[in-house]
This record gives sequence, structure tokens and C-alpha cells, in this order.
Amino acid sequence: MLLFKEVYKTFTSGGTQVNALQNINMTVKPREFAVIVGPSGCGKTTLLQIAAGLEYASQGQILLDNKPIMGPGPERGMVFQSYTLFPWLTVEDNVAFGPRQSKLDNSEVKSRVDRYLEVTGLTKFRQLYPRALSGGMKQRVAIARALANDPEVLLMDEPFAALDAQTRVVMQELLLKVWENTHKTVLFITHDIDEAIFLADTVQVMSRQPGSIKKTILVPLPRPREHDLMLTPEFINLKKEIVELIWEESKQAAQEVAG
Repeated sequence: MLLFKEVYKTFTSGGTQVNALQNINMTVKPREFAVIVGPSGCGKTTLLQIAAGLEYASQGQILLDNKPIMGPGPERGMVFQSYTLFPWLTVEDNVAFGPRQSKLDNSEVKSRVDRYLEVTGLTKFRQLYPRALSGGMKQRVAIARALANDPEVLLMDEPFAALDAQTRVVMQELLLKVWENTHKTVLFITHDIDEAIFLADTVQVMSRQPGSIKKTILVPLPRPREHDLMLTPEFINLKKEIVELIWEESKQAAQEVAG
């Protein structure tokens, strides 16, 4: 279980303090697919980076299985918006990099690489270099590489934002199939409300800066899911609720600037 307890984050820039996060309390249950949405600049990525151990909370803490997160660790896998692949390594060697660094024996490394190349549809591309891959294929490699470390939690920071609309749809469906196959806990950041609802068990809607959890919305839509789900009244009602929450935050921010 991933537990956020009264998390605050303050940055100092040019002698000015900026409150990025305020009193974040949130629980992500084992095997849950949790998604965070909110207005631009609300601190979504900062919160994810604290969970990854790449940033530190100014106050409060994040616990994984009741242990405080103090820095990066193999129990958390991170997938960024940019592909962050090693261009000098093949697809296979990119995926194998983490297990090899962990000093696993060759048979275990091969087993993990084979498994995650298969579940991400990359088996026949294993000998290619990143320069030969499309954006969607590169992001598949990034997901496979994160999974090959066998993390408890997969942290994903807008991983499909740079993709075209058709590729994004394909990647969303692929990610759900991978999640159903691996049973990993996922914490996913996105600006796309349709994407959030389609993927999630729960959607955490954040307020404007300083970011806090405005509302937790359960997504009781059946699984497995396909994109025609987006045309159902249940999906549209959930989208309307989230849009109204975010629009309310945007209106309040505009009024503060105007006032």
C-alpha cells in the first residue's frame, strides 16, 4: 500500500517561497490503478517525484508498506513522459539493464526480459535500437524496462502525452492489458480526463496550486475495458463531474488574478 500522509512541498526561488503541495492525504491500495488529474501547475508531477524519491517532502511523508520513502528504490518503477532509453543499447538490453544491475543470474534476467517483451508486444523488435522505433514503441520499451525490475509500484508521469491520438489509444489499451497481466499497483499522472477515467479504479482530482486532493472519485466501470466505453452514459457522467471540479478551480484562479 502507498500512503501519503500530510505531504507538503515548498520551493524557494529567488528568495521567494512557492507552496507547491499542501496537506496531501491519499491511499493507493495494492493492485489499484490510481490516476491523478488537476489544473496545470497544481503539483501532480512534483507529488509523483516525491513518491519516486527524486524529490523530498517539506513536511509529511509517503509510506510504502509502512516504510517511509527516503529516496529512489527498486520497489518503485518510474516511467517518464520522455522515453529516457539508452540509445546505444538494443531494446532487449534496455529492458535487461535493471535486472543486470541488480546482479540477478543470467537465467532470471532472460526470463524477465522475455516475459516483458512479450506482454508489451516487443519480442520481434528485441534487437533493434531506439533510433529505429516510433514514439509508441519507445514508450513500450520504457514500460517493459520499468517492469523488468519487478517493482511493487509503477509510477507514470504523463507517459503518453507526446504521442499522436491514435497511438495514444493503442498505448492505453496495451497498458491495461499489461496491468491486468502483472497486477502491479499503478499511480498515473495525466491531463487527459478521458484517459484518466478509462484507465482508473480511482481518480484523484487536485486543486490549483498549492495542490491538494479536492476529491477522490471511484470509477465503477466494468473491466476489461475498450474505448467504446467512452460513449456510455456512465462514462460521460464521470467526465462531467471531473470537468466541473477542474473548471471550478480554473475559475477561482482567474478571479484571483483579476481581483
